[in-house]
Amino acid sequence: MMFKRFKDVLLGVFIGGFMVTAIITAAASDSNGEWARLLPFSQHNLMTMRQVRNNIETFFVDEEKLPDEKELFYGSLKGMVGAIDDPYTRFVEPSQLKEEGMEMEGEYGGLGMYIGSREGKILVISPIEGTPAERVGVKPLDEIVKIDDTVVIGMDQNDVVKILRGEPNTTVTVWMRRTGEDELKSFDMTREIINIKTVRSRMMDDIAYIKLNNFHQKSAAELNDAITEAAGNGAKGIVLDMRNNPGGLLSVAVDVASLFLDGDLVVSLKGRVSRYDDSLYANRGKSTNLPLVVLINEGSASASEIVAGAVQDHKRAPLVGTKSYGKGSVQSLFPLPDMAGMYISIARYATPSGKIIDHKGLIPDYVVESDYTQVTSEDKQLQKALGVMKNVMLPKR
Repeated sequence: MMFKRFKDVLLGVFIGGFMVTAIITAAASDSNGEWARLLPFSQHNLMTMRQVRNNIETFFVDEEKLPDEKELFYGSLKGMVGAIDDPYTRFVEPSQLKEEGMEMEGEYGGLGMYIGSREGKILVISPIEGTPAERVGVKPLDEIVKIDDTVVIGMDQNDVVKILRGEPNTTVTVWMRRTGEDELKSFDMTREIINIKTVRSRMMDDIAYIKLNNFHQKSAAELNDAITEAAGNGAKGIVLDMRNNPGGLLSVAVDVASLFLDGDLVVSLKGRVSRYDDSLYANRGKSTNLPLVVLINEGSASASEIVAGAVQDHKRAPLVGTKSYGKGSVQSLFPLPDMAGMYISIARYATPSGKIIDHKGLIPDYVVESDYTQVTSEDKQLQKALGVMKNVMLPKR
């Protein structure tokens, strides 16, 4: 009986191999080569994919766990895109793309932290102010190792996001590795609806302190309102805080830079395809003349680095804090059927002086090693920024 089963398996493999060979031979005889030009892979590789699917559907022990065709198809697309080994080039399923659209509009459910992938690790880019992640003490560059009982080392970034998000008022334990510490740190958090407040501002004597938390669709308008209000309150200078700001939309970065630079070059883009090469300039007539100091840290990424690099290069403002994250590539969303999509890194950007930020980050003019805190008296970086403004930039009284 055992021999008969083994023989049947061998016979099945033989027949499958014969069919693959026959189809490849038929395709090769296609005189016009039309089929070959339409196929995304060679006939041989497509037949191998067919054989893999057949093997899974025939022999996988837990039949009830078998994915349907759509799940298999999406899985193959994720694998194809993942082979590029770029954490920012990724396939996005329809449900996830919808969630990310909600996030760009400023509200979503979860724990309140932006994450990214670097060298195979899932890292926190920055916690969002006033969210569960910030309240329990999550910091930029913390590595996510385990979520509840699921080890996420080597997992796709999108899948980690799915695990982190969930129904409001549900709890989750996230285990993280922090640089310089041997033992993992565990954080117990309760999911909630995350309302992202873009701008927070207040007067500190005659200096306006403005915290810019992200680069979403309304960010530039809200920042402009804060600057106008500060000027009306008699502000003599602005400290713009972009610490733990993970970035966002490139167009918004240009709009934000336009509030401080009048028509100057903001950023240059260089891609493999020449149509993505570009030089983006600030709009004219929107900028303030108030003296400016900008705060950055290791949680400042992407659009934050574009703005910070531009004002630094044009000597519009000195930077205070620590080296930024170093996310210097530009992604474009390419729509796909079924409301799915894929983000592709189409270019790298450079600051006006030509500095490449990707994987390097920006070096502040005044380096101050300190953790970000909302307690003003304990915030060494903010105190340094205020000192630079008063002692270096404002006219002597």
